[in-house]
Amino acid sequence: MTPTNKKITLGIVSLLIIVAIIFISAKKSPHIDSSTAPDVTAAVVASKAMHYPMAKELVAPAGFINSTPFKLSDLVGKKVILIDFWAYSCINCQRTIPYLNAWYDKYKDDGLVIVGVHAPEFDFEKNYANVAAAVQKAGITYPVVLDNDMGTWNAYNNQYWPNEYLIDIDGYVVHNHIGEGDYAATEQAIQAALTERAQRLGTNQATPTGIVDPLKAIPLDNNGVQSPETYFGAARNQYLANGTQGTVGNQTLTPNLGNTSQINALYLDGTWNFQNQYAETVSPTAGITYHYSAKHVYMVASAKNPVKLKITIDGQLPGINAGADVNADGSSTIQANRLYDLIDGTDYGSHTLHIEVQGAGLDAYTFTFG
Repeated sequence: MTPTNKKITLGIVSLLIIVAIIFISAKKSPHIDSSTAPDVTAAVVASKAMHYPMAKELVAPAGFINSTPFKLSDLVGKKVILIDFWAYSCINCQRTIPYLNAWYDKYKDDGLVIVGVHAPEFDFEKNYANVAAAVQKAGITYPVVLDNDMGTWNAYNNQYWPNEYLIDIDGYVVHNHIGEGDYAATEQAIQAALTERAQRLGTNQATPTGIVDPLKAIPLDNNGVQSPETYFGAARNQYLANGTQGTVGNQTLTPNLGNTSQINALYLDGTWNFQNQYAETVSPTAGITYHYSAKHVYMVASAKNPVKLKITIDGQLPGINAGADVNADGSSTIQANRLYDLIDGTDYGSHTLHIEVQGAGLDAYTFTFG
């Protein structure tokens, strides 16, 4: 055999060996799911970029509860994140928390992290101890971040308490829900994001199904609530009916009792010191009258020393309509900076609430309704 023929034969043999190796390797290689192929993943991310905004990082947190300090960027690519903007004296936020707690319990082992971004509406909500106590009372076990300077709030251009932002494994905000309600839609979005996460990470973990129904959830009929949130402080007291709106400083108010039935109008009696966020009683006795249309009445208030209230509804003791913070005799004591439950009505309707303030030093912030 000539040298040339030997080279040809050796070349053919080598080629056959290479083909055999390739064939054997292909037989041993696992199938690559197209959903995890780099080019397909890149296409999915590119599509998201056209439809969803990227999540923003936490900005200058003032403290962490239930967690050591962290960044959202530490979680992107590993977890699905649900951000909840809230404030602990906000009744709308309080009614949402049972759902957040239920979602965290149900999905935390499947890759969900809930981050409660506490953005204070009032100065007392910047106090770490106040927020920590509220977190414990509400049974919150997920991380809570204090956004005292509203840096994260502003980064998201947020305007509402509560507001939920769902961030998927790629760091995109794929669902945004303002306010209370429509909990099923948010939970379904969580399930979809967790399913995508499991596929992307190859965990083969089945996402739980079904919709939570928390026992502690407070039902709300928005159509039955006809009274707006009403502020006492000078910065936003547009519903003050018998005083100078926006005035800061001591002011004596004497309501015209014949006109206090005007609906959604705030009437004050006695001497009050108006600050931007609240109005403080100066005289030893004072009064508050408000004709509302709702089922529940709450008041955000505080006092350096305990101040007693005497509450009536339509001229009578509240009785079965008394809220959790009102005794059978219509009395209530205000001190801690928080939301007070005054009236838990049996049905929606129009009523006149009167509060006799028995002492100076009550700081009244808002009435809210449900």
